[in-house]
Amino acid sequence: MYIPTLADMLVAHERIKPYIHRTPVLTSSYINDLVGAELFFKCENLQKAGAFKARGASNAVFGLSDEEAAKGVATHSSGNHGTCLSYAAGRRGIPCTVVMPRTAPQAKKDAVQGYGGRVVECEPSTSSREAVFAEVVAETGAEFVHPYNDPRVIAGQGTCSKELIEQVEGLDAMIAPIGGGGMVSGTCLTLSNLAPQIKIYAAEPDQADDAARSFRAGHIIADDAPDTVADGLKVPLKDLTWHFVQNHVTDILTCSEDEIVDAMKLIWKRMKIVMEPSSAVPLATILKNKETFAGRRVGVIITGGNVDLDKLPWQSN
Repeated sequence: MYIPTLADMLVAHERIKPYIHRTPVLTSSYINDLVGAELFFKCENLQKAGAFKARGASNAVFGLSDEEAAKGVATHSSGNHGTCLSYAAGRRGIPCTVVMPRTAPQAKKDAVQGYGGRVVECEPSTSSREAVFAEVVAETGAEFVHPYNDPRVIAGQGTCSKELIEQVEGLDAMIAPIGGGGMVSGTCLTLSNLAPQIKIYAAEPDQADDAARSFRAGHIIADDAPDTVADGLKVPLKDLTWHFVQNHVTDILTCSEDEIVDAMKLIWKRMKIVMEPSSAVPLATILKNKETFAGRRVGVIITGGNVDLDKLPWQSN
């Protein structure tokens, strides 16, 4: 297992600069007053392809040799990684195949295809996803770019927190959603080297809390098919992301489905930020654990904005 280094992250940032946005940081005095802390929202919902995963995907795609790239890339993804890998592959002019759960939001399937990617559907479980994916790789010979358990991807995701500490001085803590742990691992990689005084927190739904249970147990606990409105956080930790979580995360906090939706509505209402439910999980956990963050300067990573506007979670069907 190759563990990415600070040097890998710095090389990644130079490599991907032509293909990503340096996303803005926004604040809300209303929300600061509500939580009793200063929150600085890193808006990766405004990233290329609508999510932070454009960073890791671009690093993986543009780090390939011409010979490797000629066979294309492939992955399995509930949405944003597939979209972002399709985006990066399109920029390089190579094929991309994405295995997606049939239950994934149609908006995310459309986005993959909009960037020129090919969607192959599977059942909404980790076991089905991996079985169908194995067939795709056997058929195409494409380079597998894992959504998060990949050193190239983690190095790319680490560029987000690098930007944030350059944009905001004196942060005491940083928090990001956790599913498979790619963003949190990248955050750990960067901050443990460049700003070790910043505490790193992860945020997770109660109904998909395998990372929190893993953290407390001291070993990976994987759920095969959890059910949560935060559809981007349904996947389990793997060995590489577990390494970072185990060694660098201060705590993993959880919240209910209602708390996620309430936080999503709050940010939409007060900050006019379009984001998906997974991105609301950090604010939901901050609101639930105000004492943990009271009086602190906290970086909050809004991971993506690819939401189906016809099926918002507070609308009745």
